[in-house]
Amino acid sequence: MQAVSQSNMPSAVVIPSIEAVPLVLSFAPNWPLRTLVFRIIGTALVLSAAGMWLMPGSQNGPDVVLIKLGVSLFFFLCGLVLLMRNHQDTRPDAYFDPIRNEVRVLQKNSRGRPQTVLRRSYDTLGSARFTDNMLEISDVDGTVMMRLPIESAEVRNALRSQLSGVVNLTS
Repeated sequence: MQAVSQSNMPSAVVIPSIEAVPLVLSFAPNWPLRTLVFRIIGTALVLSAAGMWLMPGSQNGPDVVLIKLGVSLFFFLCGLVLLMRNHQDTRPDAYFDPIRNEVRVLQKNSRGRPQTVLRRSYDTLGSARFTDNMLEISDVDGTVMMRLPIESAEVRNALRSQLSGVVNLTS
């Protein structure tokens, strides 16, 4: 009788380091109060477009109905524009690629496909400033290129380790 040794264990899996994982951050609106006001006004316009037809006591002459149709269509379309202006899907995304050592800003085009709007190498960036929940990337001349919200401490640490040594980091 012969004893045969077989290993049922799979081969070792290589886990990439945190620097080798591309990170994605989405842009946030500059003024949350403005976004809230636009949503409230947009909702009021859409509801008033429908409410215009439900109000009792209005005249139903052919000329008045045509004007009501035009005004309600105008209110509805303006309300939709205000509601969709700062929608989550219309915001660009910033991809931090550690393999190519670059940051790419992608925005969806009219077909819904991501399109590169900005591509900058890490060594052409001036500085990166980290706060508790925000990353601010500046150009070489000191002007702010982008402000990005950071969701968690893990993402902040991964970005800090990716950019360290290449970009001037400030706290």
